Amino acid sequence: MRSYHVDSGAGIDGLAIREHEDPVPGPGQVLVAIQAAALSYRDLMVLRGDYVLPVKPDVVPVADGAGQVVELGPGVTAVRVGERVAGTVFPSWQDGPFGLQHLSQLGGSLDGMLTELALVDETALVRVPEHLSFEEAATLPCAAVTAWNALTGDGHGLRPGQTLLTLGSGGVSLFALQFGKALGARVIATTSSKDKAERLAELGADEVIDYKATLDWAGRVRELTQSLGADRVVDVAGVLEESLKAVSVAGHVACVGFVSETAPPIDPMVLFGSGATVRALAVGNRAQFLAMNRLIEEKRIRPVIDRMFLFDDAPDAFRYYASGSAFGKVVVIRKAKAKSPLSS
Repeated sequence: MRSYHVDSGAGIDGLAIREHEDPVPGPGQVLVAIQAAALSYRDLMVLRGDYVLPVKPDVVPVADGAGQVVELGPGVTAVRVGERVAGTVFPSWQDGPFGLQHLSQLGGSLDGMLTELALVDETALVRVPEHLSFEEAATLPCAAVTAWNALTGDGHGLRPGQTLLTLGSGGVSLFALQFGKALGARVIATTSSKDKAERLAELGADEVIDYKATLDWAGRVRELTQSLGADRVVDVAGVLEESLKAVSVAGHVACVGFVSETAPPIDPMVLFGSGATVRALAVGNRAQFLAMNRLIEEKRIRPVIDRMFLFDDAPDAFRYYASGSAFGKVVVIRKAKAKSPLSS
């Protein structure tokens, strides 16, 4: 088998592919033939050396992957050989709130999914929706579960008829848009170009705001909501003050990321005046993954994939993802598929 390895901070050029003996699953472990791995922003952070959680030396990177069970260790009962599965990013986080006991994560302190064969604890696996391909299923563990947590993980959840605001067109935002529509919400999305605006509308966005043409996009959200604001905001950019200006009184802002190392301080008057809940979150637990998959199956939701690269071309996949030009997920696949938009 082959795996990619990298030291945190070594960058994309530090990715090295190596041959290994096929691993043998121990008690409670499952050997999975990884068919596809999807890139997320946290994977770029690992390569750059600025990921916020521990990263072990010479780690197999990438948290998101899907494949087929090929061998079971002693005592495994949760899955069977031949089943299609994906791994949870935080393997020990089964349910409930996140805690320090759940810090171990794939592609960080644990080896990840940019490999041909992965050893995974049986309790860290979920079966993937039947209508999804391996490539589509590989996009779910990080971005999709994060979006699901942002919409449902506060104990109340997005309700039909409410207004959801998503920022940009990254993986989390696209999943939030799709889930929001499936849950019966009105969705307002922001973006930076006419082309992306059209694609967001095709995915179901009810209103799209070009934040480059409309600098006061928070004000525009209020105009579109009769001055009430959005009931829920998924903030992937760390623009919390603007998100608070756009959210409704007693609304909810899910803070799931940031794009700058520094940000201006939040005006306490804006925070207090919003009456909103600001909840920082990272991915979600296995129970949320399972609940999300039920909605995906019921509504036949399909993830948006921008481009696929072959396993041998994984560094090129990272370079393309890092360019910021993708609309949808960038996926590394084990084998070429007929009529797939593979890299040259």
